[in-house]
Amino acid sequence: MHSKDRISYFYDGDVGSVYFGPNHPMKPHRLCMTHHLVLSYDLHKKMEIYRPHKAYPVELAQFHSEDYVAFLQRITPDTVHLYSNDLARYNLGEDCPVFENLFEFCQIYAGGTIDAARRLNNQLCDIAINWAGGLHHAKKCEASGFCYINDLVLGILELLKHHARVLYIDIDVHHGDGVEEAFYFTDRVMTVSFHKFGDKFFPGTGDVKEIGEREGKFYAINVPLKDGIDDASFTRLFKTVPLFYNVEQIRLLEIAWAASISPLMVHSHADCVRFVKKFNLPLLVTGGGGYTKENVARCWTVETGVLLDTELPNEIPDNEYIKYFAPEYSLKIPHSHINDNMNSKSYLGAIKVQVLENLRYIQHAPSVQMQEVPPDFYIPDFDEDEQNPDERVDQHTRDKQIQRDDEYYDGDNDNDQNMDD
Repeated sequence: MHSKDRISYFYDGDVGSVYFGPNHPMKPHRLCMTHHLVLSYDLHKKMEIYRPHKAYPVELAQFHSEDYVAFLQRITPDTVHLYSNDLARYNLGEDCPVFENLFEFCQIYAGGTIDAARRLNNQLCDIAINWAGGLHHAKKCEASGFCYINDLVLGILELLKHHARVLYIDIDVHHGDGVEEAFYFTDRVMTVSFHKFGDKFFPGTGDVKEIGEREGKFYAINVPLKDGIDDASFTRLFKTVPLFYNVEQIRLLEIAWAASISPLMVHSHADCVRFVKKFNLPLLVTGGGGYTKENVARCWTVETGVLLDTELPNEIPDNEYIKYFAPEYSLKIPHSHINDNMNSKSYLGAIKVQVLENLRYIQHAPSVQMQEVPPDFYIPDFDEDEQNPDERVDQHTRDKQIQRDDEYYDGDNDNDQNMDD
């Protein structure tokens, strides 16, 4: 590991212009706000900035079923009425609406996480950040919880091409069910999820007793929490879980990370990022849930600073979205009503004991047989000579090649160029 971490940061302004619809809690606009905060604090000067490639359907089908990927590619707001049966089959509707440029949105955020994993695999960076990623609820054949394509599963599959094992840590307020389900039967991925848990809280999974099955037994770790957990309790609990086993001993050679935000948890999330960074292992950091967009932007900016070992002044510098942070204009989140902490010491103690007991079973995990590494890229073949030269690049694609005013790329932003170096 270098004395100063090399950090790759992925961003495409088009993800922030996507609109899920009126009253929908998912607001991709928070990504633009985050990016402008990152720029206003000059953090971009300490990172390599890349625009991700748009993931090809065949890349998405490394995890998702081909028919589901094809459906996402086909469906538009104008054609919804033609696919009423398929909408139900693939769970598109109120939570996961069909909106303009849905498939391109999926391609961009998934492409960012795949690119991030590839740069880590090729030792082109030590930490890779894709705040647009982290959509951890999507299943193999259906959308779920505002998530259509599970970029985390795709990123982990990339990491597994080069690394024996991956540790996936999820501190989203919701259980990371899609990722856990994808790797429930394998010991090559340990999934660790800290989340609020209850019968009426989405997705309703993530009990401490869910530990994985077959080869994956004890490789799913769930830390179910009740309402109102405070920063200090959360941080203490978080540090206990990874701390009580030796990362090298069980050969967890990568850490993939999904982070989300609630207004009360900014400090603990930043502390968790700081703690994981100390492992000095390649680190893939993504976004996740969080629906108060100015607070999400604050959190992800603070965490970007943590990853860069940079202390950020509390006063937010002037930027295009400054009015959203009124009246305080501060990076610290303004105080709001705090729910009573329903997590008693005895409850948290019992959870900790259960988790550590499960971890004890895998202290001496056997080494993993590695296969030949598959190639990173799959670019579909096409014959340029057969294409009409006037139709090779449509206007929409041509527009995308113009550098946007609200993005920042230093030098050549072709993030594929050094892959073989």
